Amino acid sequence: MSNIEGFVDWFRGAAPYINAHRDRTFVIQFGGEALLDPAFPELVHDLALLDSLGIRLVLVHGARPQIDSRLADAGHAVEYVRGLRVTTAETIGPVLEAVGAARIEIEALLSMGLANSPMAGARLRVASGNVVTARPIGIRSGVDFQHTGQVRRIDGEGIRRRLDEGAIVLVSPLGYSPTGEVFNIPAEQVATEIAIELKAAKLLFLVESDGLEDDSGALIAQLGIEEAKHTLAQWWRGEHDVVSERARLLAAALHACRNGVNRTHLVDRSRSGALLLELFTRDGIGTMVNADPYDAVRRAGIDDVGGILELIAPMESEGALVRRSRERLETEIDHYLVVERDGTVIACAAIHPFAEQSSAEFACLAVHPDYRKGGWGDRLLEIGERDARAGGAEHLFVLTTQAVHWFKERGFVDVGVEALPVERRADYDSARRSRVLRKLLV
Repeated sequence: MSNIEGFVDWFRGAAPYINAHRDRTFVIQFGGEALLDPAFPELVHDLALLDSLGIRLVLVHGARPQIDSRLADAGHAVEYVRGLRVTTAETIGPVLEAVGAARIEIEALLSMGLANSPMAGARLRVASGNVVTARPIGIRSGVDFQHTGQVRRIDGEGIRRRLDEGAIVLVSPLGYSPTGEVFNIPAEQVATEIAIELKAAKLLFLVESDGLEDDSGALIAQLGIEEAKHTLAQWWRGEHDVVSERARLLAAALHACRNGVNRTHLVDRSRSGALLLELFTRDGIGTMVNADPYDAVRRAGIDDVGGILELIAPMESEGALVRRSRERLETEIDHYLVVERDGTVIACAAIHPFAEQSSAEFACLAVHPDYRKGGWGDRLLEIGERDARAGGAEHLFVLTTQAVHWFKERGFVDVGVEALPVERRADYDSARRSRVLRKLLV
């Protein structure tokens, strides 16, 4: 029974993510190592599940171990320079054979519909094609990479058309030049450029580790753009002859987030259900690099008091917020979060702890009218919940007169004034008749 109840709780917790991800485009890249794993069919089942939930999928596969094996069988040397394969006229043939075989294997698994399996009744349609136009890398540091190329253009219209038809788009790490040449391209580059072209909601790299780890081996759970730039610069300085996978993937993630992809995730593909855990749980299991409002939220300081007062004044006049004096704000400023853009505070919120009652109040939520469609309120609430939980709170409560439905849509329920901590109940203004709502955090 406990397992059943746990499943119900998890399923209910996943509901907001199911709704948020529906009709969004996700680009997912995995290496050839995944194909060699006996558990690869489980990953395919999870991809089928994402498709059934209405997520538009573009899959980009790698084939590095398969190519290495073909080259070894043919007696060709395997040559890498700074993490890039050197593909010669003699080795391009085995490369194409290995990539083609890998693609066929993936297509076969995606087409599987055996009874009594997670794929039963899936009826997935898979579309492939020459959607990548490439150009040669050329000569770098005296090394001629020959048939190793880079992305020149992505046929975004062609991919979107296949997605609109309900197909999963499968793309191989190959590109074609206008003159008919074929080039071997790093799979992470193909995935990144497709995600940018499609303005994908997410780019996900299924990696051979827990995610990105720092020099001590600890998982890096989240990086904003500036943090990612700083981390990558440190890694580049420490790598002279060999570029590590973590550096290559962080560079790709940073490039994507700078060019229109909101969030890039790096997830351990060997963990059972890794995609589901990353996409449908609050904290995920890997590393997220993000370019959305996550980056702009920070702790308020005394210099922000004037900006907060200017922001909340119209809402105080309308009766949506209780009036707060400058002196009160200065006293409580450590409890505030702000979002700043070009020197202007465009959103704020406060988290007031009531430790003895294991609860906290989410208060003074305000967003500038020009930015109310930017998701700032949700982001501030998300951080408020996280901070309250970290402080030991089991409940988060709000008092509101005009945003009852907004909070209810985010999991709050009516509880009444009697549910307030004793100290907060003493300050309750009965003339305002504010509704009291509460959300369970644990």
